[in-house]
Amino acid sequence: MIKLLIVDDSALMRRQLMTVFQQSGGFEMRQARNGLEAVTENREFQPDVVTLDINMPELDGLTALSLIMAERPVAVVMVSSLTAQGALATFEALNLGAVDYVVKPGGTISLSMDAVKAELVAKVRGAARARLKGKGATVASLAQHLQNERKKSAAAASNAATQQRVVSEGLLLIGASTGGPRTLELILANLPANFPWPVLVAQHMPAAFTKSFAERLDQCCPLTVREAGHPLPVEPGNIYIGKGGADMLMTMRSGKLTVMPAPENPAFLWHPSVELLGRSALERAKPAQVTAVMLTGMGYDGSDAFTEIKKRGGRTIAESEASCAVFGMPAELINKGGASIVLGAEKIAAQLNLWAGR
Repeated sequence: MIKLLIVDDSALMRRQLMTVFQQSGGFEMRQARNGLEAVTENREFQPDVVTLDINMPELDGLTALSLIMAERPVAVVMVSSLTAQGALATFEALNLGAVDYVVKPGGTISLSMDAVKAELVAKVRGAARARLKGKGATVASLAQHLQNERKKSAAAASNAATQQRVVSEGLLLIGASTGGPRTLELILANLPANFPWPVLVAQHMPAAFTKSFAERLDQCCPLTVREAGHPLPVEPGNIYIGKGGADMLMTMRSGKLTVMPAPENPAFLWHPSVELLGRSALERAKPAQVTAVMLTGMGYDGSDAFTEIKKRGGRTIAESEASCAVFGMPAELINKGGASIVLGAEKIAAQLNLWAGR
């Protein structure tokens, strides 16, 4: 039985959410009408998971989240509005320690809830199994830790994993899902401005969120970060974020490697698809020049393509269970023999810089 606290200032939304989880079964639930009640209920009810609205009276969701994570850390799934402002607030929530998010239904709640209830239940069940990040582990403190680890890794160049050849011409692919935005921010911020490889990121995310996510990353990364919402030449110095609501593919245009969005392929469960990105890289780039990183997330998206990249001479990194919010996608890669190396999130940027000669 999962103990679930539902927090929303709308009585109708709370009733709809209660109904969804009652029909699913396996939940013991309580409700809170605002952030103040959420903090109190987290202390007294001690839920396994909290679904948390952002815009609420008396105490907003972000402030409540910061108090919850300071007093009694718990797995939190944000229920966010499908707006640019909602997207930015959601990323702040993930930075504060939220595990995942679901886009709040618009229009007639009872009708639109049907479209998201399966995703909502799946994410809440996944959050109940998620590994929480350490208390007080802010982006700033973890970024400093990444820098320290990069120095340690450089000093330990005799390690077999760091003795592999430096690839001056290369391509970096990154796949991520649940817990990915926060981890991506930590890793990408530690790739220097002279990082020699283009970076392509497939992060499972709704269409309305990826532009805001790319803009947020662009503010903290030395490299230029862009949403791949239209065909773009693949060039060093750039990070390309796959557009939500689409898949990201690589092709050739006028003799140049190009990244472009494509309609979601119904044969694949998750989008932007990590698997399709990996397959298109195998078709358009030399596999030996491809490095692929699999980060935290539920499911198995990308594990087959990344395993094939390793088989054909490329290199792969799987995030370790210890640092994953959800050890699903990296575990699949490891189990299939597709991981060249397994590293905690705090060590991945340092390893990539070493392989790239930076």
